[in-house]
Parts: sequence; C-alpha cells; structure tokens
Amino acid sequence: MNTLKTLVLKRFKILSLLTISMGFSVLLLLIRMKITHSFFFIFLVWNLFLAAIPYAITTYLVSKPKLSKFTLLMSGIIWLLFLPNAPYIITDLLHLKISSNNLLWLDVLIVTSFAYNGLILFFLSLFDMRKLLLKHVRKSIVTYSFPIIFLLTGFGIYLGRFLRYNSWEILNKPFHLLDDCLDILLQPNHHAEAWLFTLTFAAFLGIGFKMFSAFQKTINS
Repeated sequence: MNTLKTLVLKRFKILSLLTISMGFSVLLLLIRMKITHSFFFIFLVWNLFLAAIPYAITTYLVSKPKLSKFTLLMSGIIWLLFLPNAPYIITDLLHLKISSNNLLWLDVLIVTSFAYNGLILFFLSLFDMRKLLLKHVRKSIVTYSFPIIFLLTGFGIYLGRFLRYNSWEILNKPFHLLDDCLDILLQPNHHAEAWLFTLTFAAFLGIGFKMFSAFQKTINS
C-alpha cells in the first residue's frame, strides 16, 4: 500500500492532468445535456471508465516492488482483454451522424475530448507495460510483441463496435465469440472490412505510440 501511495505521489502531475482533462470532458457533456435535455451521449462516461481500467492495472503492477512472471502473465491477460476499451472511444465519432446541425460542433468537441482521453490512457498504459515486460523478458521479444498487441487491440475494437462484443463476454459467451473470431480469421475473403479495420487501426495506434514514446524521451532528456 505504501508503495502504491508513493507511486501515486510520483505520478501526481500526470494524474492531476488526467483528472482535469476527463473532468472537462464530463463538463462538456453536462452542458450539452442542459441545452438539449438529452442523455444520449451519457454512455461516453461509462466508456471512459472502461478506458481507465488498463492504466489502473499497469499502475498497480508498476507499484509492486516484486512481481513474479506468473502474476505478470495473468494480469497481462486481463489487461489485454480490457485494453481495446481505451482507443475504442474513437469509434464513437460514428454517432455524430445523428447529431443536430446546430450543435454538431459541440458534439464533435465532446466525443473528440473523450476519445483523446482514451488514447492518452492507452498510451500511458502501454508505456507502463513495456517497462514491466523489459524487466522480465528480452528486449527483442518486447519489440516484436507490440505490433501483435496493436493488431489484437484493433481486432478487439472491431468486435466491440461492429459485432457488439464487450470485454467480459469472453466469460459468458466464449463459444459465440470464438466462433465469430475463427470465421473472420479462416475466411478473410468474406470479412474484408474486418481485416481492413484491424490493420488500419493497428497502424494508427502503432504510429501514435511511436510518437508518444518519442515525446516521452524528449521530455525526459
């Protein structure tokens, strides 16, 4: 517990900025709700909560002075299941097509704000996980594993957005989920959109993480 408190204090600046940024997103949403008397975009709050889970997991893992490979493996699996929730909010931009014209600018700002926070949480969590993995496995393995993580994240977002699966349905609908995944993997010609979405989203996240890492190095140098 003391180690966790120390880590929170060490990350006070970034946690404070995250709180301010997420609070601003919620404030924009409240303003829209007041103007329109509509709760339509309220789901963004839940999506942002889900987006914070991967970062909460890696923050806890980083706080542990000693972490076994088994604990890292099991925690890593749970982390990977929730990871797509962070950049998933970007796809909520699709809801803008039902926005009224006079408030389209506000809706764009609201969804973009929530999506921005999701991406920041995604990159911060990945940065933590890379540091954790480098302590337990070879650097080359970590380097080659990250493109796979981006691909799995892109595929997870596709499953969530278009097939309407969520992170916990691997437990209550494992066979349905497995069947759909195998269908997409084994019959790529019938699921061109799924592959295109997965590959392009993975590339987008990979480039974004490279930029984020470069910014981190510049700041720390």
